[in-house]
Amino acid sequence: MDDSVTSPKSEFLKTLISRGYMHQATNLDGLDRLAEQQPISAYIGFDCTANSLHVGSLIQIMMLRLLQRTGHKPIVLMGGGTTKVGDPSGKDEARPLLSDQDIEQNKQGIKKIFEKYLTFGDGPTDALMVDNAEWLDQLAYIRFLRDFGSHFSINRMMGMESVKLRLEREQNLSFLEFNYAILQAYDFLELRRRYGCSLQMGGSDQWGNIVSGVDLTRRVDQQEIFGLTSPLITTASGAKMGKTAAGAIWLNEDRLPVFEFWQFWRNTEDQDVGRFLRLFTELPESEIAKLEALEGAEVNQAKIILANEVTSLCHGADAARQAEQTARQSFSQGVIAEGLPTLDIDKADMASLSVIDVFVQSGLAASKGEVRRLIRGGGARLNSQAIRDEDRLLLADDFDTDGRAQIAAGKKRRAILQLN
Repeated sequence: MDDSVTSPKSEFLKTLISRGYMHQATNLDGLDRLAEQQPISAYIGFDCTANSLHVGSLIQIMMLRLLQRTGHKPIVLMGGGTTKVGDPSGKDEARPLLSDQDIEQNKQGIKKIFEKYLTFGDGPTDALMVDNAEWLDQLAYIRFLRDFGSHFSINRMMGMESVKLRLEREQNLSFLEFNYAILQAYDFLELRRRYGCSLQMGGSDQWGNIVSGVDLTRRVDQQEIFGLTSPLITTASGAKMGKTAAGAIWLNEDRLPVFEFWQFWRNTEDQDVGRFLRLFTELPESEIAKLEALEGAEVNQAKIILANEVTSLCHGADAARQAEQTARQSFSQGVIAEGLPTLDIDKADMASLSVIDVFVQSGLAASKGEVRRLIRGGGARLNSQAIRDEDRLLLADDFDTDGRAQIAAGKKRRAILQLN
């Protein structure tokens, strides 16, 4: 990290650094001066590889939101063009290639997320959403090579982390993927020319790509622009942020029920509470300091506040309150609560369904083997009773008069079985 700025003057950088968003930057002094003098435009790119982003992208979304809150203009760059190439960063193999139709559908799903976090419009600090397919789809190959190819060193590109790791592991890196860094660098050049964009932000795995864009713009347009990355977020136990045994923690409700999203944050490890409050909520530092000082059982109150604050931003305050109420009813009062993930079961299928089947189908476990391990460890429950028999089938008596039963994996994850 360029740490030449010991006490930044711009509110944007002051807040960014104090809350733990920054990992590396190209020229903090220059960026700080610019951000203090005038509103700046900054972008982060999001490829359209799925119809929702997950929690792993939330730190970047919060950085764009912070940028806007401190008087600057966020640009959300949708990767309609770069998704056709595939970013090799952090990947052991090439991403599957998607059709234009799939990319468009994914883009529409991702757009919904940003409407919750950013204010879009025509004002000087209103957010802007653009798609790099606008310019990348129109590129003429030979002309592009002649105009920009000479500015990229193969020697330097071979040393980029995304390339180097793939080669060190002797895993295939296609020429298609090798072009990704060039196209991302060109994105930055285009955004500066079209919208006056002076800063690209991204995760630490994007550092090489970001620096390439800064360098290309300096060489071609003789303009200085800036790059800044956030740290890789892992939990206190070393797990990758946003990954669970049951899968990714998606930000769109149609991919993950609000209760499960809320519960993910409620289950934060004790040591991570203060850090996550700074990164993923907008609570003032003074309040966060009090919450992270809590010890013992009182830490749970801080976790509930974390879950409510993050869920309110992503899904709305009403949804957060409903999720907390569901948790209290389900875990504290021991009743079957509304709002839990629900698996619908046809009566005709009930006799052939085992408890192992419904644990997997409800998303409480990723595999049958995981359910068997839960049962052997006493962590699988049906209507608050431990399941002992791995081959147990569902019975009519398992359901209440409304046709509902509740299953639990451990103490914190539950789902409803609804008999239809």
